[in-house]
Amino acid sequence: MQTDRPYIELRDDGRAWFEDVLQNNYEEALARANSLLDEATVDENGCYVTQTVGPQKFRFLGRQERVYRFIFCLFNHYAANSAEVIRHRCNNRRCINPDHMQLGDRRENHWDDVGFRANGVDYGLL
Repeated sequence: MQTDRPYIELRDDGRAWFEDVLQNNYEEALARANSLLDEATVDENGCYVTQTVGPQKFRFLGRQERVYRFIFCLFNHYAANSAEVIRHRCNNRRCINPDHMQLGDRRENHWDDVGFRANGVDYGLL
């Protein structure tokens, strides 16, 4: 059965933006990421901690993004979609160390929080 309703295609703007950054603006993005890492303070656990109260945000190519998400995607050459989250293995949302992050979903991120509250963080695993 054919209808006269228009076909609507949903596009994940987050993934499209990251794909553009990785394909067309990688060198500029890498320089910006390295300057953000240089501004961070390294703590006793190896976290690169931003000087903000919560996760730091910044603007690049017309889009505001969380710094940790930008750095993870850039250093892993991965265009994350909006359903994917970047999980902090160190449980420090101000940390932008790409070695302390991994890709996941909201369910995994929730269980990370539950585990951290119950058991703390094993920094030996980082």
